[in-house]
Amino acid sequence: MKKSLEIRIPIIPKSQTFAKVKGEHVLNYEAICVFTAIGFFLDEDTYYKDEVCLKPGTINTIDESGYLVKSEPWFNWHYSPRDISFEDALNEFSELFESIIDQQVGDKKVILPLSGGLDSRTQAVALNHLDKNVEAYSYSFENGYNEAKISKQIADACKFKFEAFKITKGYLWDSIEELSKINGCYAEFTHARQMAVIDSLKSKGDVFSLGHWGDVLFDSTAKTQLFIEDEVNLILKKIIKPGGLQLAKALWESWSLEGDFELYLRDRVKSLLSQINIENSSAKIRAFKSMYWAPRWTTANLSVFESVHPIKLPYYDNEMCKFICTIPEDYLADRKLQIAYIKKRNKKLSKIVWQEQKPFNLNNFNFNKSPYNLPYRISNKLHRTLKSIVGENYVQRNWELQFLGKENAKNLEEYIFNKDFYELVSKQIIENIYDSFKEVDNVKFSHPLSMLLTLSLWQKNNS
Repeated sequence: MKKSLEIRIPIIPKSQTFAKVKGEHVLNYEAICVFTAIGFFLDEDTYYKDEVCLKPGTINTIDESGYLVKSEPWFNWHYSPRDISFEDALNEFSELFESIIDQQVGDKKVILPLSGGLDSRTQAVALNHLDKNVEAYSYSFENGYNEAKISKQIADACKFKFEAFKITKGYLWDSIEELSKINGCYAEFTHARQMAVIDSLKSKGDVFSLGHWGDVLFDSTAKTQLFIEDEVNLILKKIIKPGGLQLAKALWESWSLEGDFELYLRDRVKSLLSQINIENSSAKIRAFKSMYWAPRWTTANLSVFESVHPIKLPYYDNEMCKFICTIPEDYLADRKLQIAYIKKRNKKLSKIVWQEQKPFNLNNFNFNKSPYNLPYRISNKLHRTLKSIVGENYVQRNWELQFLGKENAKNLEEYIFNKDFYELVSKQIIENIYDSFKEVDNVKFSHPLSMLLTLSLWQKNNS
């Protein structure tokens, strides 16, 4: 006879855990509308009304039939800043971060995805300081910014092995069926660039060390103290994707759901935010993101890495989350702690271009404003214009490699224009979104188009 099961979910889980709840096995249309608007399922929502995703930071009792009986929090986000100097906070972070990484990777060969930003650079500093065996890699878009150039400089400064990959046009169509099963269609497909190189990563090492969520934990989310309505507005502005509202509202009406979608989404966000017992707006919004965005969006795409090697995430670590709750907001703002750590441990890496502030680095990024950045902006614009003239349009986003051009269009249309999919989404809605993408604004309508593609794969896998 089966016994009940107790499942403890980390503060930020690295995978989604699902359980059954009592109810009719029908589609959760309201949840799917939210999914199309923001790109992830909110709170414990799933595709079905009789299934939930277990909440982060909870202890859950599952009965012998797989049903959720009870869910109680073991951790609540809080803001309890200590009276501590910045230097002491830096020393504590250094010790904690390095001990987490040391414990996570041990003597295994580490695979480190490097970018031109700060999170993976901070990891590189720690892994180098701990003298770990590391093989790094990076990727750049075909005809896009050479992000791998910065990454290689970081790897070279740390004496890591390094390989650069190009994300090529149309790679998605060779792997989309596999990807849809890996992530369960809980995230749209055009963000998971790693899928383009996943086969090449199988032989690189033993374990991934991933830098996800560092940018949220180690930065401010609101510059000033806000009223609750303004906090809600800020969150909605962050999570609603361009064109997402248009698709969600069209689906809401086509499925004859009660009320107004925008009001429904706003009320849900306000309700979830109001349950977080934190006064400081920046810390409160960080907690909201960590409770609802990280576990359902960021985590959904981690499954791609985990399909080939175990994954370790130092910023997801329970002790790191607890640490963040006790650090004064001013020390977290503007990436101060990470920048200070890099300068303290490895001055070479502080002199390498910071991609978000290019062409400036960690020592002079405060000059990334007019008139100091004008020469770079002018030369960059000229370079992109010249590329366009010779027929090489500058690629900034993954969807441009997957949706633009005749061959991509042919593959895309095969998935979204079929009778089976029309049972879920009307042909008229699909045509409206696709025509808007082609003729009105491909940037704005790339997200809803990607969501239609995601839903079509989900239905194909679950019909």
